[in-house]
Amino acid sequence: MDTINPQTMCFGLSLDLDRKSLACFLQLIGRQQMAETLANRLTTEEIQELVHYLTGILKNSMSEDEYHELFLLEPSPHTHK
Repeated sequence: MDTINPQTMCFGLSLDLDRKSLACFLQLIGRQQMAETLANRLTTEEIQELVHYLTGILKNSMSEDEYHELFLLEPSPHTHK
Protein backbone atom coordinates (compact mmCIF):
# COMPACT_ATOMS: atom_id res chain seq x y z
CA MET A 1 0.00 0.00 0.00
CA ASP A 2 1.35 3.38 -0.94
CA THR A 3 1.52 5.76 1.96
CA ILE A 4 0.24 9.30 2.11
CA ASN A 5 1.17 12.22 4.33
CA PRO A 6 -1.05 14.08 6.81
CA GLN A 7 -1.68 16.94 4.38
CA THR A 8 -3.21 14.59 1.82
CA MET A 9 -5.43 12.54 4.15
CA CYS A 10 -8.99 12.51 2.87
CA PHE A 11 -11.99 10.35 3.63
CA GLY A 12 -15.07 9.51 1.63
CA LEU A 13 -13.75 9.64 -1.94
CA SER A 14 -12.74 6.00 -2.41
CA LEU A 15 -12.07 2.90 -0.33
CA ASP A 16 -8.41 2.92 -1.41
CA LEU A 17 -7.92 6.53 -0.29
CA ASP A 18 -9.88 5.88 2.92
CA ARG A 19 -7.57 2.98 3.78
CA LYS A 20 -4.41 4.98 3.04
CA SER A 21 -5.73 7.95 5.00
CA LEU A 22 -6.72 5.76 7.94
CA ALA A 23 -3.26 4.16 8.02
CA CYS A 24 -1.72 7.65 8.15
CA PHE A 25 -4.23 8.79 10.80
CA LEU A 26 -3.48 5.77 13.01
CA GLN A 27 0.26 6.38 12.72
CA LEU A 28 -0.23 10.00 13.79
CA ILE A 29 -2.40 8.98 16.76
CA GLY A 30 0.22 6.40 17.74
CA ARG A 31 3.11 8.84 18.02
CA GLN A 32 4.18 8.88 21.67
CA GLN A 33 3.58 12.58 22.38
CA MET A 34 0.18 12.53 20.64
CA ALA A 35 -0.91 9.30 22.34
CA GLU A 36 0.14 10.55 25.78
CA THR A 37 -1.50 13.95 25.30
CA LEU A 38 -4.79 12.40 24.21
CA ALA A 39 -4.71 9.69 26.91
CA ASN A 40 -4.20 12.31 29.61
CA ARG A 41 -7.26 14.24 28.47
CA LEU A 42 -9.77 11.39 28.19
CA THR A 43 -12.20 10.50 30.93
CA THR A 44 -12.40 6.99 32.36
CA GLU A 45 -15.58 6.43 30.35
CA GLU A 46 -13.98 7.66 27.12
CA ILE A 47 -10.96 5.38 27.67
CA GLN A 48 -13.19 2.36 28.28
CA GLU A 49 -15.35 3.13 25.22
CA LEU A 50 -12.32 3.60 22.97
CA VAL A 51 -10.58 0.43 24.15
CA HIS A 52 -13.81 -1.58 23.82
CA TYR A 53 -14.44 -0.25 20.31
CA LEU A 54 -10.88 -0.79 19.06
CA THR A 55 -10.64 -4.24 20.65
CA GLY A 56 -13.83 -5.24 18.85
CA ILE A 57 -12.43 -4.02 15.53
CA LEU A 58 -9.19 -5.94 16.09
CA LYS A 59 -11.10 -9.09 17.01
CA ASN A 60 -13.30 -8.85 13.91
CA SER A 61 -10.53 -7.87 11.49
CA MET A 62 -7.50 -9.91 12.53
CA SER A 63 -6.72 -13.53 13.18
CA GLU A 64 -5.44 -14.45 16.63
CA ASP A 65 -1.96 -14.93 15.15
CA GLU A 66 -2.03 -11.45 13.57
CA TYR A 67 -3.26 -9.94 16.83
CA HIS A 68 -0.32 -11.38 18.75
CA GLU A 69 2.32 -10.71 16.12
CA LEU A 70 1.20 -7.29 14.81
CA PHE A 71 -0.50 -5.71 17.81
CA LEU A 72 1.12 -7.31 20.87
CA LEU A 73 4.49 -7.68 19.09
CA GLU A 74 4.94 -11.18 20.45
CA PRO A 75 5.04 -14.62 18.89
CA SER A 76 1.67 -16.15 18.28
CA PRO A 77 0.78 -18.86 20.80
CA HIS A 78 0.17 -21.08 17.78
CA THR A 79 3.67 -20.62 16.39
CA HIS A 80 6.07 -23.31 17.50
CA LYS A 81 9.67 -22.24 17.16
